[in-house]
Amino acid sequence: MTHTHSNKVIVGMSGGVDSSVAALLLKKQGYAVSGLFMQNWRDDDPEYPCTAKEDAMDAYRVCEQLDIPMDAITFIDEYRERVFQHFLDTYKRGWTPNPDILCNKEIKFRAFLDYALQQGADFIATGHYARLRRDAEGIRLLKGVDPNKDQSYFLCALSTEQLSRALFPVGDLEKPEVRRLAAQAEFANAQKKDSTGICFIGERDFKRFLTRYLPAQPGEIRSDKGDLIGRHDGLMYYTLGQRHGLGIGGRKDAGDEPWFVAEKHLDSNTLIVVQGTDHPLLYSRGLLAEQCNWIGVDPPAEPLHLSAKTRYRQSDQICRVEPESGGRVRVIFDQPQRAVTPGQAVVFYRGEICLGGATIVGTWR
Repeated sequence: MTHTHSNKVIVGMSGGVDSSVAALLLKKQGYAVSGLFMQNWRDDDPEYPCTAKEDAMDAYRVCEQLDIPMDAITFIDEYRERVFQHFLDTYKRGWTPNPDILCNKEIKFRAFLDYALQQGADFIATGHYARLRRDAEGIRLLKGVDPNKDQSYFLCALSTEQLSRALFPVGDLEKPEVRRLAAQAEFANAQKKDSTGICFIGERDFKRFLTRYLPAQPGEIRSDKGDLIGRHDGLMYYTLGQRHGLGIGGRKDAGDEPWFVAEKHLDSNTLIVVQGTDHPLLYSRGLLAEQCNWIGVDPPAEPLHLSAKTRYRQSDQICRVEPESGGRVRVIFDQPQRAVTPGQAVVFYRGEICLGGATIVGTWR
């Protein structure tokens, strides 16, 4: 038997299985639930039709089955201004951005949250694999129970105010259980595959997409010894640690080991590559990060021993976090880290608690 409470919650419905099950669980828990489909991108590329129409239909079907109201809204202008522009600016600097983190901060938990509160909602909910703990000390962001799906990394830029209005109903479940609940509820999207990659690029060729917005500046590819090895199409197309798509191939004067991107020199527009998975130039002892966001804790006044991830799905790495001027932090790892990439996020953990994150702006060996 479901108990009812007066709490009104609007679920961000993506058309996927996670948000569908989030809505199902909240309804079972007695919340007054409605759904909202957000369209954040408009694209008229005939070759790569945006899946927004099918996704919206999937979301509508689920809401119909759950007998809950659903609306749709576009945040296209907000997205372009607050997320996409930053994405392009980061590439211009020769860095590699993480638009998902910014999208959560600026769109899902700001534009959507503002809209929901105007509609009289008490909470918004999403299908993120993360958990919240509310206690006397305030609110804590925790990893999702499923270690393969934990998405706390992407929520590291949220404030405690934003989190205090959020619900993450699937955070306590593992993915197979979420699919099982969706199948049991006879949702048509129970086996729909997870979306991957950057939402607004979808399945299309990343290089071609970027070329539409940023002029490419071809330049030299050189080895760590300074030898000219080839030409690159533009530094923005390459990321540190990248192996494929370098167009170097077998060279008579080099062994059989694969080549990897080790450095990007913006001033000379040169891509530096090295041979071998474990080449020392691919590893960093530490990093410098700025735009720190701390969740439920004060910014460190003295060095802290924590663990951190420099990319999603990485296992937690033990590190020492030292405060620097201007709210920045220096992070020194116990073990050297491979392909730490400026523009990406470093996210801090103490056990299962996510303490926030920051943008990587530099590394050292």
